[in-house]
Amino acid sequence: MKYIVDIFTNYILMSAVCSWLMAQILKGFTGVFKLKKFTFTEFFFGTGGMPSSHTAAVCGVATAAAVRCGFASAEFAISAVLAMIVMRDAMGMRREVGKHAKALNQIFEELAKAKNDPEMTQKALGELVGHTPLQVFAGVFVGIGSSLLLSLVL
Repeated sequence: MKYIVDIFTNYILMSAVCSWLMAQILKGFTGVFKLKKFTFTEFFFGTGGMPSSHTAAVCGVATAAAVRCGFASAEFAISAVLAMIVMRDAMGMRREVGKHAKALNQIFEELAKAKNDPEMTQKALGELVGHTPLQVFAGVFVGIGSSLLLSLVL
């Protein structure tokens, strides 16, 4: 029982979880406004979109480490480096993968139409994988804000 209490009162861990959850909830609302439809699994468990939940989680951890351990601590240094890697990856490689998936989906669709072959159609590749700089910045804001608010409780 002590372990469960320890987990749920661990400020740094709960900062990551709460920041991620807040970003996913916000992503559901921003997705509805953008696409004019609501799909629970796509918006709450999908990748991509506004704000970046991965960025929110790692920025929540870095903020919590700074609050609890200080800016000179190893915990903050490790979490800050991790946050930089995640944010760079979200705007770089993962975003490019999404662009490639979109191009491949268009090619497959055109080939299927040209050959008039229904067996050639395949499940579309996921296109919403990475993030724009604005989506990552929004994730930073959500992560820092959630972590600071949680510091008032834990």
